[in-house]
Amino acid sequence: MTSSNPSERERAARDAILLRLAQSRAEIRSVLDPPPDEHGGSRSASGGLPGGFPRSRTMQMLMSGRGLGAAGAVLGGLFIARPSLLWRLIRLVPAGAVSRILITRALAALRAKPP
Repeated sequence: MTSSNPSERERAARDAILLRLAQSRAEIRSVLDPPPDEHGGSRSASGGLPGGFPRSRTMQMLMSGRGLGAAGAVLGGLFIARPSLLWRLIRLVPAGAVSRILITRALAALRAKPP
């Protein structure tokens, strides 16, 4: 009689599940990780190289100087057309995080400025 022990079957089933889990994690990692850079450095959106962060053209445009200007124009138009809606949107923004970013940028600009 070659009947296998229930614990051996459970162990085999668990090993099969762990193998499938490892494979699915590897697939997810391959999708989410950026493609490797052949020069060893990180790619930037300003360089225009494919595969750099951010990958989508929409986000690349929004993070460029022109994109920030366009976003500012949209917010300015929203402020002129519907100020109450803009104030409601501003209340949703975490003020502490935004102020910390602005202060950090201001200090970095002051440090970079030659005396």
